[in-house]
Amino acid sequence: MKAVSRIALVLLALSAFARSAAAQSVEGKWEGSVVVDGMTIPFRIDISGKGLKLQGAFINGDERVTSTSGRQVHDALVLNFDQYAERLNAAIQGGELTGTIEGKFGPEARSTLPFQAKRFVPEPDPPAGTVPSIGGLWEIEVKSPKGESAWRFIVRQTGADVSAAILRVDGDTGALTGRYRDGKFVLSHFSGERPYLIEVAPNPDGSLAITLNDYSGKRELPAYRPADARAKGLPEPTDPAQHTHMADPSAPFEFTFPDVAGRMVSSTDARFRGKVILVNITGSWCPNCHDEAPFLAELYRTYRDRGLEIVALDFEESAQFGELNRLKWFIYHYGIQYTVLVAGDPDDVNKKIPQLVNLNSWPTTVFIGRDGLVKSVHAGFASPASGDFNGQLKAEITARVEALLAENKPPSQ
Repeated sequence: MKAVSRIALVLLALSAFARSAAAQSVEGKWEGSVVVDGMTIPFRIDISGKGLKLQGAFINGDERVTSTSGRQVHDALVLNFDQYAERLNAAIQGGELTGTIEGKFGPEARSTLPFQAKRFVPEPDPPAGTVPSIGGLWEIEVKSPKGESAWRFIVRQTGADVSAAILRVDGDTGALTGRYRDGKFVLSHFSGERPYLIEVAPNPDGSLAITLNDYSGKRELPAYRPADARAKGLPEPTDPAQHTHMADPSAPFEFTFPDVAGRMVSSTDARFRGKVILVNITGSWCPNCHDEAPFLAELYRTYRDRGLEIVALDFEESAQFGELNRLKWFIYHYGIQYTVLVAGDPDDVNKKIPQLVNLNSWPTTVFIGRDGLVKSVHAGFASPASGDFNGQLKAEITARVEALLAENKPPSQ
């Protein structure tokens, strides 16, 4: 009996090995589509590794949103994006992937999105001379809930291929990528978050007709070159340095909230006395906050020995309270060493931070001098997808921090 049992175990192991060996490889570049709130959004994903060491990355132009873990067992694969509390589940069959992406992709509760994908194959270029040029800077005429009258539309074009971004007061869309097809440019963004689908058609008068599909529905929006927008009397895009301000500039900015471990931290604590403080209003659910976090982490490493403190006031949905897994992954993923405090639910941000007027952008950063008074407030963050606007913003923030650090401490300190 023992010999028979050993033979059975060996056969079972050989059978499992054979099934594993026969599993189709998922390595390589894939292109597919995911259905989000009735929208069919094209996306790209790059998968590498095998077995229990699988990794995936959503690709949008130069942007990569990389999984925190992954595995393939036979023809089934799982990719976890813990920094967004999202998971991709799929099966490979006949050289195609089908499955779902689970997560919270907008203002509503968590959802499960169906998707399918096939191996990426580059498209042939259209005939020479048939693709119009739309590269450069545009302004989109809009009436936004945040009071904006214009957004910037930043376009980089190489032949039929385009990478673009819409820059609003609270940040940008991430890279919108696509190509010229059938008389219009079709661009999209999806990286496990912020799904967008837009169509851009040049008009005979030199303007653009933009069809934007996102969580606000479908909108038809015109876009103009900045000079043409001024000639039409259209206002400029909102200045993010003027969007939010202190209710009483003469009052110190105060906060008292628990950190991730539950310890109470206050603006009056000795460690903040006489320091330059950046208070960052953020949330691990917020894509623009993910864009900003690596920059703040590096800024803190560079200037903390000279007297800079960064304090993140983090607002999470109630479902995240308790273990705070997504926030902890957010901190780990971006190497955050500055103070992170759990301030409450995003819906309560104006109750929890009553000092600020017109606080409605995620993220928002408050610059506090050594005297404890607010020197400026900046709404939003322009990511690398915004091109020169990203570099300009980082340079401005760095210069502002250096200027505040150069100020003498108050005599009482």
